[in-house]
Amino acid sequence: MDLKDQLKNLFPDHVETNEPEEIQEQDHVLYVQKEPMICKFEKRKGKPTTIIEGYEGSDEDFKVLAKEIKTKLSVGGTFKDDSIIIQGDYRDKIMAILKEKGFKTKRVGG
Repeated sequence: MDLKDQLKNLFPDHVETNEPEEIQEQDHVLYVQKEPMICKFEKRKGKPTTIIEGYEGSDEDFKVLAKEIKTKLSVGGTFKDDSIIIQGDYRDKIMAILKEKGFKTKRVGG
């Protein structure tokens, strides 16, 4: 029994086609707060990192914002402990992206 037969047994209603799947994208509206977000620079394990803190909206909104920043800057990073950690010193570029979205930012460190 090959993989296709196994899948047919698991999902009998599935119809295989070569048509591309339609993806519906929705614009996600971020909560814009009045207090400024903190954008600071730190060295962690000898490497420069930019840390964004102080978002008051939901964690899901903050994760969406983190992904968008990482994509626009083409850098790595993570969302951890209510902060976005970006690899490298990108404070100015991140602050410009956040201002474009309507956020207030505050530069901290150096």
